[in-house]
Amino acid sequence: MTAGFLVGPAVWPAAAADSIRDDQWHLEAMHAAEMWKVTQGQGITVAVIDGGFKLDHPDLVGQFLPGKDFSGSQGGVGSYADEHGTQMVGLIAGTGKANGGKGAYGLAPGVKVLPLKINNGSVGSLVSTDFLDQIGQAVTFAVDQGAKVISISQGINSVTAFPADVAKLNRILAAARAKGVLTLAAVGNEAQSGNPVDYPGALPNVVGVGAVDQNGTVTDESERGPQVALVAPGKDTIAACTAPSGYCKGHGTSDATALASASAALVWSVHPEWTANQVLRVLINTAGRSNGGDSRTDGAGWGAVRPRIALTDPGDPGPANVSPLPADAASPAESVSATASPSSPSSPSVTAGSAPTSQPKADAASGSGSALPVVGAVVAGLVLVAGVLFAVVRRRKSAGQQPGVQVPPMPHQQPMGAVPPPPSSFQPPVPPEDNPYAR
Repeated sequence: MTAGFLVGPAVWPAAAADSIRDDQWHLEAMHAAEMWKVTQGQGITVAVIDGGFKLDHPDLVGQFLPGKDFSGSQGGVGSYADEHGTQMVGLIAGTGKANGGKGAYGLAPGVKVLPLKINNGSVGSLVSTDFLDQIGQAVTFAVDQGAKVISISQGINSVTAFPADVAKLNRILAAARAKGVLTLAAVGNEAQSGNPVDYPGALPNVVGVGAVDQNGTVTDESERGPQVALVAPGKDTIAACTAPSGYCKGHGTSDATALASASAALVWSVHPEWTANQVLRVLINTAGRSNGGDSRTDGAGWGAVRPRIALTDPGDPGPANVSPLPADAASPAESVSATASPSSPSSPSVTAGSAPTSQPKADAASGSGSALPVVGAVVAGLVLVAGVLFAVVRRRKSAGQQPGVQVPPMPHQQPMGAVPPPPSSFQPPVPPEDNPYAR
């Protein structure tokens, strides 16, 4: 039996829009223009581990540092088989320079991106050992290059991952954490397909990120479990990509991870003396919480990341050398074969609440919610060759490609200029009491 996967970029039909940014609801909801008066993430390097990048996209020119290709495929870091990596960088660091300054912005347009290419299954089949090993190599390289934040919108589920390979990657991630690097990873989009544990998103040395929609509700596809630390916008997000129009409309925990990573970069840019532990603790303490409480849930973790609050009212960042993440998670070898049960169909909203006064704990509080449809590389089968299990990696993907009206051709990059004001027509989708991003 051979393994296969489904791939589909989603083209954003935005020709009618005066500016692509007008349709980037997540930037308005997260008060990007207000934050950009303070910082755009300058001085922070974010490493993005993905399947290749369009280095010459007008919204991204000048944002990339020299990266490295760990995929073993031809073409180098600037080659790609799909839009995913470019889209993640667009969400983080887009400058809006395309179309005469009417392009798409990232949440932290002042950061620099270290592009690290892996084989995510979009080219041929892939041994799960190689996939996890490539992520490990990329993490080590990112640490050596001085990246402060590592963003991983990739993963493989517990059914196909080898315990020894997961344990090896966890040791590498632990070393990165010990060196003060903050690693964030998507928890996965298969909540309605068995809600399997995904790696590296479920490992104790990363920040597992889930997704919420415009109403602050955990999306149907976002996986549930104790591995969820934070959530961020992950539905109908728009960013630069490799589609003919230049832009894609996506959803998933991939997108949420990119935005959570950008949020960390914004906070760290203003507080460069803080450690990764302190940046993460402030993000947790200022997150919008379910029902206004202090406890975490398995759907929303400790809440929706809100960098604006983290910048304006960060509170006490706590001890520099104590991580707010749980220290005693189940070992990868023990948990790799475990598959969580599907969550209930209800979708809790994440609402703003007071920050906890004590360090969060990774309890197994039951957080129900719905999960988005699977929109990435889907494991279609397994093949046994010489006793080795081969599998196609499940990627945290954006939405499938849909025909769309093309936006105007993108000219050469323009100066970034002043930060554009919020669209005057923007209105919070729900009252403030129901949405962490409505106030």
